[in-house]
Amino acid sequence: MSKIVFEKENFKIKCAEKEDALTIYELIKGIAEYEKMLDEVENTPEMIKEWLFEKKTAETYIGEEYGKPVGFILFFHNYSTFVGRAGIYVEDLFVIPEKRGKGYGKLLLAFAAHTAVERNCGRMEWTCLNWNKPSLDFYGSIGAVKMTEWTTHRLAGNTLSNFAKSLK
Repeated sequence: MSKIVFEKENFKIKCAEKEDALTIYELIKGIAEYEKMLDEVENTPEMIKEWLFEKKTAETYIGEEYGKPVGFILFFHNYSTFVGRAGIYVEDLFVIPEKRGKGYGKLLLAFAAHTAVERNCGRMEWTCLNWNKPSLDFYGSIGAVKMTEWTTHRLAGNTLSNFAKSLK
Protein backbone atom coordinates (compact mmCIF):
# COMPACT_ATOMS: atom_id res chain seq x y z
CA MET A 1 0.00 0.00 0.00
CA SER A 2 1.50 3.32 -1.09
CA LYS A 3 1.89 6.10 1.42
CA ILE A 4 -0.49 9.01 0.79
CA VAL A 5 1.41 12.28 1.28
CA PHE A 6 -1.40 14.70 0.34
CA GLU A 7 -5.14 14.43 -0.09
CA LYS A 8 -7.75 16.98 -1.17
CA GLU A 9 -11.27 15.95 -2.16
CA ASN A 10 -11.00 13.52 -5.09
CA PHE A 11 -7.23 14.03 -5.62
CA LYS A 12 -4.34 12.51 -3.73
CA ILE A 13 -0.59 12.38 -4.07
CA LYS A 14 1.05 9.09 -3.17
CA CYS A 15 4.66 8.09 -2.82
CA ALA A 16 5.44 5.82 -5.76
CA GLU A 17 6.63 2.28 -5.08
CA LYS A 18 8.35 -0.38 -7.16
CA GLU A 19 4.95 -1.81 -8.14
CA ASP A 20 4.16 1.54 -9.82
CA ALA A 21 7.00 1.19 -12.35
CA LEU A 22 4.66 0.48 -15.29
CA THR A 23 2.42 3.45 -14.36
CA ILE A 24 5.47 5.73 -14.12
CA TYR A 25 6.69 4.43 -17.47
CA GLU A 26 3.34 5.19 -19.10
CA LEU A 27 3.36 8.71 -17.62
CA ILE A 28 6.93 9.23 -18.86
CA LYS A 29 5.78 8.22 -22.34
CA GLY A 30 2.92 10.71 -21.94
CA ILE A 31 5.25 13.61 -21.18
CA ALA A 32 7.58 12.53 -24.00
CA GLU A 33 4.68 12.48 -26.45
CA TYR A 34 3.57 15.94 -25.30
CA GLU A 35 7.13 17.23 -25.73
CA LYS A 36 7.36 15.61 -29.18
CA MET A 37 10.25 13.42 -27.96
CA LEU A 38 8.65 9.96 -27.74
CA ASP A 39 11.33 8.48 -30.02
CA GLU A 40 13.98 9.48 -27.43
CA VAL A 41 12.55 7.38 -24.58
CA GLU A 42 14.99 4.58 -23.80
CA ASN A 43 13.59 3.95 -20.32
CA THR A 44 11.76 0.74 -19.39
CA PRO A 45 9.76 -0.35 -16.35
CA GLU A 46 12.74 -2.53 -15.37
CA MET A 47 15.09 0.47 -15.49
CA ILE A 48 12.62 2.47 -13.41
CA LYS A 49 12.60 -0.28 -10.78
CA GLU A 50 16.39 -0.35 -10.72
CA TRP A 51 17.18 3.37 -10.75
CA LEU A 52 14.27 4.81 -8.79
CA PHE A 53 13.56 2.08 -6.26
CA GLU A 54 16.71 0.01 -5.86
CA LYS A 55 19.38 2.70 -6.38
CA LYS A 56 17.02 5.44 -5.08
CA THR A 57 18.36 8.14 -7.39
CA ALA A 58 15.17 10.21 -7.40
CA GLU A 59 11.81 10.51 -5.66
CA THR A 60 8.60 9.96 -7.56
CA TYR A 61 5.05 10.84 -6.53
CA ILE A 62 1.90 9.97 -8.43
CA GLY A 63 -1.19 12.15 -8.51
CA GLU A 64 -4.45 10.21 -8.55
CA GLU A 65 -8.02 11.28 -9.18
CA TYR A 66 -10.52 8.83 -7.72
CA GLY A 67 -7.68 6.28 -7.43
CA LYS A 68 -6.63 6.54 -11.10
CA PRO A 69 -3.18 7.94 -12.02
CA VAL A 70 -3.46 11.35 -13.69
CA GLY A 71 0.06 12.74 -13.29
CA PHE A 72 3.39 12.55 -11.56
CA ILE A 73 6.35 14.53 -10.33
CA LEU A 74 9.92 13.25 -10.16
CA PHE A 75 12.67 15.15 -8.37
CA PHE A 76 16.05 14.73 -6.74
CA HIS A 77 18.46 16.71 -4.60
CA ASN A 78 21.24 18.82 -6.00
CA TYR A 79 23.66 21.06 -4.12
CA SER A 80 24.29 24.78 -4.55
CA THR A 81 27.84 25.83 -3.77
CA PHE A 82 26.63 29.46 -3.64
CA VAL A 83 23.68 28.87 -1.31
CA GLY A 84 25.55 26.23 0.70
CA ARG A 85 22.55 23.92 0.91
CA ALA A 86 20.83 21.23 -1.06
CA GLY A 87 18.05 22.09 -3.45
CA ILE A 88 15.41 20.13 -5.27
CA TYR A 89 15.60 19.69 -9.01
CA VAL A 90 12.30 18.76 -10.63
CA GLU A 91 13.08 16.51 -13.58
CA ASP A 92 9.48 15.90 -14.63
CA LEU A 93 6.05 17.27 -13.84
CA PHE A 94 3.21 15.92 -15.94
CA VAL A 95 -0.57 15.75 -15.88
CA ILE A 96 -2.40 13.82 -18.59
CA PRO A 97 -4.03 16.18 -21.11
CA GLU A 98 -7.66 15.37 -20.24
CA LYS A 99 -7.06 16.25 -16.55
CA ARG A 100 -5.26 19.57 -17.05
CA GLY A 101 -6.83 22.74 -15.73
CA LYS A 102 -7.99 21.13 -12.47
CA GLY A 103 -4.99 22.33 -10.45
CA TYR A 104 -3.35 18.92 -10.18
CA GLY A 105 -0.03 20.08 -11.64
CA LYS A 106 0.02 23.00 -9.24
CA LEU A 107 -0.62 20.65 -6.31
CA LEU A 108 2.18 18.30 -7.41
CA LEU A 109 4.62 21.22 -7.77
CA ALA A 110 3.47 22.73 -4.46
CA PHE A 111 4.14 19.35 -2.84
CA ALA A 112 7.73 19.45 -4.15
CA ALA A 113 8.08 23.03 -2.86
CA HIS A 114 6.71 21.95 0.53
CA THR A 115 9.25 19.12 0.57
CA ALA A 116 12.06 21.57 -0.25
CA VAL A 117 11.02 23.92 2.57
CA GLU A 118 10.55 21.03 5.01
CA ARG A 119 14.08 19.79 4.21
CA ASN A 120 15.56 23.30 4.52
CA CYS A 121 16.59 23.38 0.87
CA GLY A 122 17.84 26.63 -0.59
CA ARG A 123 15.93 26.48 -3.86
CA MET A 124 13.88 24.44 -6.28
CA GLU A 125 14.64 24.43 -9.99
CA TRP A 126 13.50 22.86 -13.25
CA THR A 127 13.69 23.42 -16.98
CA CYS A 128 10.94 23.95 -19.51
CA LEU A 129 10.97 23.81 -23.28
CA ASN A 130 10.89 27.30 -24.80
CA TRP A 131 7.81 26.54 -26.93
CA ASN A 132 5.72 25.28 -24.00
CA LYS A 133 3.81 28.52 -23.43
CA PRO A 134 1.09 27.05 -21.16
CA SER A 135 3.73 25.73 -18.76
CA LEU A 136 5.85 28.89 -18.97
CA ASP A 137 2.77 31.00 -18.19
CA PHE A 138 1.90 28.72 -15.26
CA TYR A 139 5.42 28.91 -13.81
CA GLY A 140 5.36 32.70 -14.12
CA SER A 141 1.98 32.82 -12.35
CA ILE A 142 3.42 31.10 -9.27
CA GLY A 143 6.37 33.49 -9.09
CA ALA A 144 9.07 31.33 -10.68
CA VAL A 145 11.93 33.34 -12.16
CA LYS A 146 13.06 32.47 -15.68
CA MET A 147 16.85 32.07 -15.69
CA THR A 148 17.60 33.77 -19.02
CA GLU A 149 21.36 34.07 -18.44
CA TRP A 150 21.85 30.30 -18.19
CA THR A 151 22.05 27.77 -21.01
CA THR A 152 21.68 24.05 -20.38
CA HIS A 153 24.43 21.85 -21.81
CA ARG A 154 24.28 18.10 -22.29
CA LEU A 155 26.60 15.23 -23.10
CA ALA A 156 24.90 11.92 -23.88
CA GLY A 157 25.43 8.63 -25.68
CA ASN A 158 28.60 8.40 -27.78
CA THR A 159 29.51 12.02 -27.12
CA LEU A 160 29.51 11.34 -23.38
CA SER A 161 31.52 8.14 -23.81
CA ASN A 162 34.04 9.76 -26.14
CA PHE A 163 34.59 12.72 -23.84
CA ALA A 164 35.00 10.40 -20.84
CA LYS A 165 37.90 8.76 -22.71
CA SER A 166 39.78 12.08 -22.61
CA LEU A 167 40.57 11.33 -18.95
CA LYS A 168 43.12 8.71 -20.07
